[in-house]
Amino acid sequence: MVKSLKDEFRKNKFKIKLLGDYLMNDKRENPSKDLEPLEHTNRRVRADAQRSIDALLQSAMKVFATSGVDAPVREIAEKAGVGVGTVYRHFPQRSDLIVAVFRNEVDACADAAADLCAKYEPAEALARWMQRYVDFIANKRGLAAALGSGNPEYGTLPAYFEKRLTPVLRSLLDNAAAAGEVRADVEPYDLLRAAASLCTGVHNDDSKYTRQMVALLVDGLRYRASSSASKLS
Repeated sequence: MVKSLKDEFRKNKFKIKLLGDYLMNDKRENPSKDLEPLEHTNRRVRADAQRSIDALLQSAMKVFATSGVDAPVREIAEKAGVGVGTVYRHFPQRSDLIVAVFRNEVDACADAAADLCAKYEPAEALARWMQRYVDFIANKRGLAAALGSGNPEYGTLPAYFEKRLTPVLRSLLDNAAAAGEVRADVEPYDLLRAAASLCTGVHNDDSKYTRQMVALLVDGLRYRASSSASKLS
């Protein structure tokens, strides 16, 4: 029970810190509806409707990954266990569904950080979140054709990605740096880009190789911290 309370405290502490980082980085512009987390835009949706939406998003992500974004809507509906009419009721246009899937994946990746911080020491939480980010990049490949199409419907998604994930990684890095476990001069967006590049290299389909390379990248952040600690001792 003590461990459970400790984990919950660490999780809430991370969320508070993340909120502070978010507000500090916000330029006080009027928030755009397109940049609000998906969970906030759905707060008033009935519980049963939300379950249908969640099932559809998960189903669509899997179908897009195997059959592409032009897969039949019926295939998505059948996998989700709903009727085709339900798909169109929630997502009138295919682009609506693609945008919702992307935002849902970003939110899931961002939200995973608090749980990791509650369970692991700062550097380990950072390392595990970076592996979670690898999963996000892998899932995003199924959306690549749509996201790279130039369709203006997807124009806000890069900003949404940055607005949600950069503060999360910033807080993870700050926690680990404060604990003396990683170097303190790393920009979160640079690290996100570096990891994404490793995920889309020559070994594109080798998830084991990608995970090893991202782990090596994170281990490199520990070097200067370890060197500084050695000089002080």
